[in-house]
Amino acid sequence: MASLSGKVAIVTGASAPNGIGRAISVRLAEEGACVFVTDVDGKLMIDGEARATLPLLAGIVETIEAAGGSAAEMTLDVTSEQDIARCVSEMIDRFGRVDILVNNAGSLAGSNDFLETEPAQWEQSFRVNLLGPMMLTQAVIPYMREAGGGSIINIGSTGSLGAEAGFGAYTAMKHGLIGLTKTVAAEFGVDGIRCNAVCPGFVMTDMHAAANHRLAGDAGISVEEMKARRYASVALRSAGDPADVADAVAYLAGPRAAYVTGIALPVAGGVPFGI
Repeated sequence: MASLSGKVAIVTGASAPNGIGRAISVRLAEEGACVFVTDVDGKLMIDGEARATLPLLAGIVETIEAAGGSAAEMTLDVTSEQDIARCVSEMIDRFGRVDILVNNAGSLAGSNDFLETEPAQWEQSFRVNLLGPMMLTQAVIPYMREAGGGSIINIGSTGSLGAEAGFGAYTAMKHGLIGLTKTVAAEFGVDGIRCNAVCPGFVMTDMHAAANHRLAGDAGISVEEMKARRYASVALRSAGDPADVADAVAYLAGPRAAYVTGIALPVAGGVPFGI
């Protein structure tokens, strides 16, 4: 039997075609979970092309269902308390429960020179990277508590564990996400609710590719040169794949991690965390 058979999961920030959220959604479905895939109603820039998120979410559902799994999609703005309430209410109405929450939605707002970062960028980073996971966690915990337990997994970063120049707001909020993870683990373990974080390093997503291009432009070098420079610090000398992160999430969501809570698990190929 699949390890997550009968479970219901919600994954935020899932629409990017080469994203961690999509990989997580597909992996949880492979393990038997019914997956509620969500993302903000808007557009993503993919290879210079603006693509609407809702059709991308529908495509993930089609992929999961074609493989024999179960899924549904909904737009969700994690910065909106009202939107979160609507989404969780519909999820409960449709599936009757929520067993797994993956807070994956993220923003690189404020990822530039510290002295040039504006307060509005810090606020945007806070709302997406920290406030959103907090509000969504608050929204699902009563249902998990009623069911006797659940698993919450926050997608952090090696920026949750150290710091790299040029990512001030992002790093600050991802550090905060680990504090949130540990707080929830400490407070709700008595209810059978586990909370952990997965901290990816360099993973070949659309967001990571955009960061490589930005850093290369700032340094006046080619993207390939920038990749070689950044990956030189990685023990495995390469970036990872979204599936590597998805495997870690599937482990933490399932019964094999029944006695694991409050951890921040690096999936980073041996990259040093910086300062």
